[in-house]
Amino acid sequence: MTEAKKITRAASIVGGGTFVSRVLGYIRDAVIASYFGAGTNADIFFIAYRIPNFFRRLVGEGALTVSFIPVFTEELMLGSKERAKRLAATSFTLFSIILAVLTIAGILFSAQIVELTAPGFANIQNKLPITVSLTKWMFPFLFFICLVALGMGVLNSLKHFTAPALSPALFNLSLIGSTIFLIPFFKQPVYALAFGVVFGGILQFLYQLPYLKQYDMFPRFDFHFNDPAIKKIVFLMLPAILGAAVYQINILITSRFASHLREGSVSYLYYADRIFELPIGVFVIAVATAVLPSMSEYAVKQDWPAFKESLSFGIRLVTFITIPATVGLITLGMPIV
Repeated sequence: MTEAKKITRAASIVGGGTFVSRVLGYIRDAVIASYFGAGTNADIFFIAYRIPNFFRRLVGEGALTVSFIPVFTEELMLGSKERAKRLAATSFTLFSIILAVLTIAGILFSAQIVELTAPGFANIQNKLPITVSLTKWMFPFLFFICLVALGMGVLNSLKHFTAPALSPALFNLSLIGSTIFLIPFFKQPVYALAFGVVFGGILQFLYQLPYLKQYDMFPRFDFHFNDPAIKKIVFLMLPAILGAAVYQINILITSRFASHLREGSVSYLYYADRIFELPIGVFVIAVATAVLPSMSEYAVKQDWPAFKESLSFGIRLVTFITIPATVGLITLGMPIV
């Protein structure tokens, strides 16, 4: 099978799984909108959710996965499966500690973070305190979802794309179920959504465990933090975090401005952002996920012609998809909404 066919096949698997998850995601948003609309409760939830999700995009999907895969692939190819297994275990241990500290810090400083992100909420009675409380509820989501990103990196490196692509569907199902069935059990209905977020993160983490066990990569504790491979992952994460921060900080800034506008403005921004991310989530991330393990292998082998071929094909495929998608979003914005 040629490299282009391998990438296309892998991207199709990831894209198909992501498409299922995205469809459920839009059903999720429709369900939330039907219950909360674009009012105060929706604004509260979207700000509270954006905060742990901001750190998730930086640490998890934004940096951890893309930094882990090249180093893990190198250990698989130049070392041995045992070395790769040990690297996965040490990474799990180190990032469990880091994420636990980050989660606890997020809970302790939720008030300050919310005041920085949505200062306009202070102008409406109880809006700011409820947002702070909801943020505290949802910060544990960060711990589980970033470990999911690490498991995704392991499975993608082993060319298993299906489970990581489908796992976000569980998160969406959790939120849909909690919105429909749990709202009557909460004095403040918006807390049902917070429960769905955290439970969805736990479900995604548990879903990946059997697949990791199948490849003998089940998470375990290993405290060899002085491993050069671990240092390399951390070193690679720093520029990745900076790169991801540009877009994510922009989202927080727009949310900050929206918090001063009329009720529902934060919700409008969230719904628009979700539509904008559809082609990125389904196509661009699918291609990037499929290309990265192959490029990592070729880099380890120093097979630069094959490396360039993979990179070139990935760029052409993304361009082929995103240009029509951009035109479609511009011309069909109103009908889509």
